[in-house]
Amino acid sequence: MGLLAFLKTQFVVHLLIGFVFVVSGLVINFVQLCTLILWPLNKQLYRRLNCRLAYSLWSQLVMLLEWWSCTACTLFTDQATVARFGKEHAVIILNHNFEIDFLCGWTMCERFGVLGSSKVLAKRELLYVPLIGWTWYFLETRVPGPAQFLLYCEGTRFTEKKHRVSMEVAASKGLPALKYHLLPRTKGFTTAVQCLRGTVAAVYDVTLNFRGNKNPSLLGILYGKKYEADMCVRRFPLEEIPLDEKEAAQWLHKLYQEKDALQEMYNQKGVFPGEQFKPARRPWTLLNFLSWATVLLSPLFSFVLGVFASGSPLLILTFLGFVGAASFGVRRLIGVTEIEKGSSYGNQEFKKKE
Repeated sequence: MGLLAFLKTQFVVHLLIGFVFVVSGLVINFVQLCTLILWPLNKQLYRRLNCRLAYSLWSQLVMLLEWWSCTACTLFTDQATVARFGKEHAVIILNHNFEIDFLCGWTMCERFGVLGSSKVLAKRELLYVPLIGWTWYFLETRVPGPAQFLLYCEGTRFTEKKHRVSMEVAASKGLPALKYHLLPRTKGFTTAVQCLRGTVAAVYDVTLNFRGNKNPSLLGILYGKKYEADMCVRRFPLEEIPLDEKEAAQWLHKLYQEKDALQEMYNQKGVFPGEQFKPARRPWTLLNFLSWATVLLSPLFSFVLGVFASGSPLLILTFLGFVGAASFGVRRLIGVTEIEKGSSYGNQEFKKKE
């Protein structure tokens, strides 16, 4: 085992990474709060600053995927779609089966240069997630540059229990059963498409899976485990989606039947249809993290040395207690992404009429 591989497994290193992320996130959230004074004076400057600030935080998680775990991301699509991605406002529909599916979506946005202007159209409760959720308070629909709106039409992560309830609802509505997805919640999709007409040029359907039947986690990424993510990307011009709400809902149901067929093909053949593209990772996520680490870890190390040099048992115990609390906090943040600790949203909601 090399030195870097050894460091990736060490709790102290994980704690330092968590420290950089949390403290930089708090700084970024505070600066975002201060930018509110710019809103009545210069809205464009406010938007540009908040996109950059959001990028500085989100890209640290992307750095873990790209540079720490060296996870590979492959697109299965066509050249015309690749040429357009990141150059137009778009809604991205992504299946919600994995703990790091959002991170794979962010990674592709980063590689096409639109991470800072990406949005997540999700349940309001996520706004209360510390750091990342808080950044969304300061971001608008209108942003400088092409915006990517990530939409989880299933509404919640896939679990066997939620899938069973979802398929009961599908049967009651006379809809075909899905094997790998939950029944899409059409209201959010039709509302988003209706509100974004005239702004968004296309809907990108992204179907994600991992080679070797792996089920990756953010904790695994933190331990440096390498995964291979495959994404089948299809582009649909917004004009192809019906204006009528009921017809648009039918279009979405048909899309998810196609996504299910794509997952079945992947499970059988190990690949999605289409040409393979591997967009190169950019150095900015790594440089951003190293910059924050340099600024924040230097005073931390000086402080730690001072604590132990003091010889005060009370001071040392207080510091160790703080370290314990910090490790618990970081673990709680990671827990937000874990499927088994996910919300119960979907277990009962599918039983309600949309």
